[in-house]
Amino acid sequence: MATARDIMTPDATCVGADESVLAGAQKLTTLGVGALPICGTDNKLKGVLTDRDIVVKVLGAGKDPKTTKAGELAQGEAVTIGADDSVEEVLATMKNHKVRRLPVIDGHDLVGIVALADAARALPDARAGELIDALSSDR
Repeated sequence: MATARDIMTPDATCVGADESVLAGAQKLTTLGVGALPICGTDNKLKGVLTDRDIVVKVLGAGKDPKTTKAGELAQGEAVTIGADDSVEEVLATMKNHKVRRLPVIDGHDLVGIVALADAARALPDARAGELIDALSSDR
């Protein structure tokens, strides 16, 4: 059975919790991605910074992206999946927490990220549709 490690995008780049949101936005642009894990100085995952967070929680709220720290956008404990957890567990976690991007950890180390597209490619068409439908409702 396939695992999170099998379908993840490896080597996820972090934005530091103490880095500005602007620096995070620049990394998103450079990498051509819509989300980056937020990592603390202790190298532990603090959350995920998304392009939507930048627009809604920073720009839309009238905050300055140069002075707002990425860590300010991390809310509670980050939802993650273990590298050796099954794709079924990935699916269940994404659906239950309504997340489109799921950081993958091995012990306490961030080793990659599973995006909605990664999960959809790994699932049969019907299951992929079920996942997309579950994540698209109530938005």
